[in-house]
Amino acid sequence: MVDYLTLGVAAFAAGLVDAVVGGGGLIQIPAIFSVFSTTAPATLLGTNKLASVFGTSAAAVNYARRVRIAWSTAAPASMAALVFAFIGAYTVTKIPPDFLRSLLPLVLIAVAVYTFKRKDLGSVHAPLFAGFQEKAWAIGIGSLIGFYDGFFGPGTGSFLVFLFVRFFGFDFLSASAVAKIVNVACNIAALAWFGWSGHLIWQLGLMMAVCNVAGSLVGTKLALKHGSGFVRRLFLVVVSVLIVKTSYDAWARW
Repeated sequence: MVDYLTLGVAAFAAGLVDAVVGGGGLIQIPAIFSVFSTTAPATLLGTNKLASVFGTSAAAVNYARRVRIAWSTAAPASMAALVFAFIGAYTVTKIPPDFLRSLLPLVLIAVAVYTFKRKDLGSVHAPLFAGFQEKAWAIGIGSLIGFYDGFFGPGTGSFLVFLFVRFFGFDFLSASAVAKIVNVACNIAALAWFGWSGHLIWQLGLMMAVCNVAGSLVGTKLALKHGSGFVRRLFLVVVSVLIVKTSYDAWARW
C-alpha cells in the first residue's frame, strides 16, 4: 500500500509538470524504478507509458477546450511522430543509444542558454508558416522527435515545446498545447510496442494513470491561468533539471 501511495503521488506530480512543459518522466520513471527495483526495466517503462498516455491525453483535451490548437501543425506532426516513435523503439533493440546519451546534455544546455537569452522568445503567438511549408516542417519535427522518443526519450515534451516556439513562432502556451497532442502519438506508439511484447503491469499502470490525469488537469489549469510567462519559467526549470540528470547519466557513471 505504501509503494502504491508513493507511486500515486509521483504520478500526480509528473502529470502536473508534464502538462505544462513536459519532463514528467523525471519524476515518474525514477519513482517506479526505485519501488520495483527487481522488475524488468522494459516492464517498468511500459507501465510508465500506460500511465503517461492517459495523463498526456487528458492535458491535450483540456488545452483543446481553452486554446486554439494549430491543427494544421499538430495533425501532420502527430502522424509522423506515431510512425517514427515505433521505428525508434525498434531501432533501440538493435543499436545502443550511447552516443546520444553523451550528446544530450550539450543539446539541452544550448536550448536553455538560447531560451534564457531570448527574453521575448515565446511571448507572442506569431506563426511563421502556412500551407505546404507548415506541413513539411511539422512532418520533419514530428519524425525527428518521434524517433528520438522511441529510441531514447528523456525530455521529449520539452524539446517539442522549444521547437514549436523557436521554429514555428508559437507562444509557449500554444506550443505546449500542440506538444501534448504530438506527445500522445509518441506514447501510443511506444505503448503499442510494450503491450505487444507483454511488458505491462496493468493494475499498477491504471492506478498511476488516474493520478497522472489528476495532476495533468491541475497543471493545465495553472498553465492556462498564468499564461506563456509561467510556462517559459517552468520550462527553464525543467530543462535545467534535465541537464543535471542527463549529465550524470552520461558522464558521472563512467
